[in-house]
Amino acid sequence: MNYFIDISYDSINKYGEELCGDKVEIVHTDDSVIIVLADGLGSGVKANILATLTSKIAATMLKEGSTIYETVDTISHTLPVCKVRKLAYSTFTIVKIYNDGKVYIAECDNPPIFFIRNNKILDIKKIDKNINGKLIKESEFMLQEGDVVTMTSDGVVHAGIGGVLNLGWQWDNVAEYLEKLSKDVRSAKNISKGLVNTCNRLYVNKPGDDTTVATIKIREPEIVNLFTGPPKDPTMDSYVIDQLMKQKGKKIVCGGTAAKIASRELDEELITSIDYIDKDIPPTAVINGIDLVTEGVLTLSKTVEIIREFVDFFCDQYTVYKSQKKDGASMLARILIEECTDINLWVGKAINPAHQNPDLPIDLSIKLNVVEELVELMKKLGKNVNLVHV
Repeated sequence: MNYFIDISYDSINKYGEELCGDKVEIVHTDDSVIIVLADGLGSGVKANILATLTSKIAATMLKEGSTIYETVDTISHTLPVCKVRKLAYSTFTIVKIYNDGKVYIAECDNPPIFFIRNNKILDIKKIDKNINGKLIKESEFMLQEGDVVTMTSDGVVHAGIGGVLNLGWQWDNVAEYLEKLSKDVRSAKNISKGLVNTCNRLYVNKPGDDTTVATIKIREPEIVNLFTGPPKDPTMDSYVIDQLMKQKGKKIVCGGTAAKIASRELDEELITSIDYIDKDIPPTAVINGIDLVTEGVLTLSKTVEIIREFVDFFCDQYTVYKSQKKDGASMLARILIEECTDINLWVGKAINPAHQNPDLPIDLSIKLNVVEELVELMKKLGKNVNLVHV
């Protein structure tokens, strides 16, 4: 299957708790990827321990080739027993996707998974299996491009209960919302964060339960190639531009000197805008054959700030993607988060004289640190990253 398996998850803790009682574990093998979502009994520290043990045991054992029976048996005999409820309990959902597109799903007491194909929720044939008193629902089928699999903890279907919604959000309501969301966005991150943010709003920012969403989307690879900063050796200019242009996907150049190099090597005019769409972000430029040309460190720093906020904090999922902002940072952030599965970075290590001006802000002298944070954020978003220093 020549597709990109886009995986993302987001959680919010029960109001007043420092630790989340849900846990997501992702492991890769030579022929598959395994995603486990576990929901520990109760909330807080105990629930966190239960969920962590469950997800770690399940992911590790399945990675090593254990059967679902062996895995569930080990979980049931390993979890500590709650002294009050006399239960050693954690619900879980396991999704294993093989390289050929076959998917195996095992569900134990979590809300049923949501499977979307062609923007519509589809029913999946499930087989019931009893393992040591636990009812496991198993399913197997083949995935195709565009398919979305979303698993949740019960905090999602309980969202709003006793408040905005008397009976909670309910599975069918969540399914309808996911159908609409899958039409609007391309990335798994947008779906998981969009659903979690909506749950948080239904809880009026005081979640009554730990709430977790894990989404898998099967996507055609979307490659972004970004060149920033002049190479340390000027004789490498031609090589870098040649490498940039021969790659599939979008081409982006960040930085005035980098843009001049691209313009010269491509023998194309560099047309710079003088319009400041955002007073804090320098204007963009145009080079024929390049999809986006921006200023360097200031734009990259703002881009990193936008992506960091999206990754680490709650915000409206449409803030970046549905806005019509045309400044360089907003456009670059939108491409990197929503329209990218793989990113190739060529980062020049030549010292830019402009960055040594003591009158300029100190962050202009740390381009490599900005790029390093960008790489880490891309990895957090599940992107494949290839970094080359020149």
